[in-house]
Amino acid sequence: MPRICTYHHAASLRRLKQCNMNRKDLFYQIRKKQSYLCIGLDPEPSKLPAAVLSAADPVLAFNRAIIDATRHLCVAYKPNFAFYEALGPAGWETLQQTIAYIGQEHLIIADAKRGDIGNTSQAYARAVFEHLSADAITLAPYMGEDSIRPFLDFPGKWGVVLALTSNAGSNDFQLSPQENGQPLYEKVMRRCMEWGTPDNLMFVCGATHPEKFRQLRSIAPDHFFLVPGVGAQGGDLQAVSRYGFNSTCGILVNASRAVIYAGQGDDFAEKAAAAAQALQREMAAALAMFLP
Repeated sequence: MPRICTYHHAASLRRLKQCNMNRKDLFYQIRKKQSYLCIGLDPEPSKLPAAVLSAADPVLAFNRAIIDATRHLCVAYKPNFAFYEALGPAGWETLQQTIAYIGQEHLIIADAKRGDIGNTSQAYARAVFEHLSADAITLAPYMGEDSIRPFLDFPGKWGVVLALTSNAGSNDFQLSPQENGQPLYEKVMRRCMEWGTPDNLMFVCGATHPEKFRQLRSIAPDHFFLVPGVGAQGGDLQAVSRYGFNSTCGILVNASRAVIYAGQGDDFAEKAAAAAQALQREMAAALAMFLP
């Protein structure tokens, strides 16, 4: 069943941390909406439509309009911290209010790519999980176990570890063969699975590597994958779905620019909804075809 929590907008951000999106809840939302779409909230001031520029907080006005137009079409939102941190203290306030506005029926992924020594990671985890009330956070695994485990120790929260990413630079390190011939991303996944479970650990696996998804799923049969790279980066949604699904769907496909910047006129939110709906329809067809 979906999460139940008494919520009044901006009344108490701290109350939200008691209402987490677990794996059962997430699959419920996927089936209900026939969608495994995650929308990235990456607001660049130079790309905001003129319709929101007169608002007291143009970024927040933009985010709210996108959320209102798309919440019935997606199961997750992923605000990228860089675009908020670049705005200084006001950006942090906008991030808080954006997360509060999303509410309870969506997984909220903090795209922060944290990764530091243990006590620093504990502080990052408190900031994201307790103060911002996000459900999940992206993590860079380069510093190893003590940089990942503090995030996995928060009940009901998720760590989303970078494994095989969608950017061109992923070839620089992630595909490098290790001592037994396995690529580095496989070593990362297998080691992280010793620290977490399918209930608190996901992996970032880029849609620009569709040929790898059969192998990725064989490595982590039960874990959710966060899949960027569909849309502006040209990833293959059908291939990712065919080879990435497990019994609970097991993938969240992220689209950012292709949705939120689908239009620049006064109807920007309607254009975003249309772009999201096109993806949702593809996903509904894939769920009918490929879900075990």
